[in-house]
Amino acid sequence: MKKILFSNSPISRGLALLLLRLGAAALMMTHGWDKITKFSEYLTKFADPIGVGPAVSLQLTIFAEFFCAILLALGFMTRLALVPLMITMIVAVFIVHGGDPIGDKEVGLLYLTTFITLFLTGPGNISMDAQILKKNRYR
Repeated sequence: MKKILFSNSPISRGLALLLLRLGAAALMMTHGWDKITKFSEYLTKFADPIGVGPAVSLQLTIFAEFFCAILLALGFMTRLALVPLMITMIVAVFIVHGGDPIGDKEVGLLYLTTFITLFLTGPGNISMDAQILKKNRYR
């Protein structure tokens, strides 16, 4: 029991970061997939919070929420993939929902906190990034 509760091994850290990456990425992909499958519907009502037009805003959001989330799940180019995800959540929370009550911002803030945490910690040792950077990985 002591090992489980007080362990700080590389394996437990790696598993924790894997779980955080997979959970956040899978949930974020559902948002992106919904926008992909209902693209024409979203196009007529999508906000333009940064002034590039609704179509470009929607495409940038889909890129972050779906494609960058796939990279996050794989742990491939993780920190680079997190930048569009963090920007998307910053825009959603502080611009699109800036005047809304905190309850409407909770999910976005949780995603943002998760993405910032992963950006600071890196993807962990159970990731494609770790395998690429590992020396002698085939020995």
